[in-house]
Amino acid sequence: MERLDEILERIRVNFAEKYKARDKALQDSRDIIRYSANAIRAAHRRDFAAAHNLVQSAKDRLDRIKADLVSYEDIYYAGFVQDAEKEYAEAAATLALLEGDPLPDPDDLAVSYVAYLNGLGEVVGELRRYVLDAIRRREAAIGEQALAAMDDIYGGLVTIDFPDGMTGDLRRTTDAARGILERTRGDLTMALSQSELEVKLREFEKRL
Repeated sequence: MERLDEILERIRVNFAEKYKARDKALQDSRDIIRYSANAIRAAHRRDFAAAHNLVQSAKDRLDRIKADLVSYEDIYYAGFVQDAEKEYAEAAATLALLEGDPLPDPDDLAVSYVAYLNGLGEVVGELRRYVLDAIRRREAAIGEQALAAMDDIYGGLVTIDFPDGMTGDLRRTTDAARGILERTRGDLTMALSQSELEVKLREFEKRL
């Protein structure tokens, strides 16, 4: 069975190379998720230079994964790379919106449409955080733009009406975004009403 030995050895070599590529891609995916989370935190601190650097680091890792897995599509589409893409898309979109820039295009980010859409759904939560921070700073008025962006994202996501198997369970993400949007709308409305009442009270006191 000399031929069998040769075949098995070739398969073992292939599996060993594949396993090595998988391990490297897993670590790179973890790095992308970490860089993306740190980029979002930096963006909320208004440290946009650091946020951009972290987003670029995430992109570099993603580019490396694509190069390393070019011969292993089954590993690339196993799921963990798509999770990393989603986090990267979320970070890039959050950074753009907090800076007042247009949303990045999924083709420019070089991420799948599924990862991009689910990343956008997660951005809604980050914008809620931005609005709540504004309310705590007694700057509720600046939260209105973020609320409008949340509304636009949700309104766009609900139009993607395809089976969950195609969209990566986008319906669940969209449902969660709706709840976040409505809670934020209520919080911001209350804060703006309170701010308006305080202004009127100060004006009234001045006339006394």
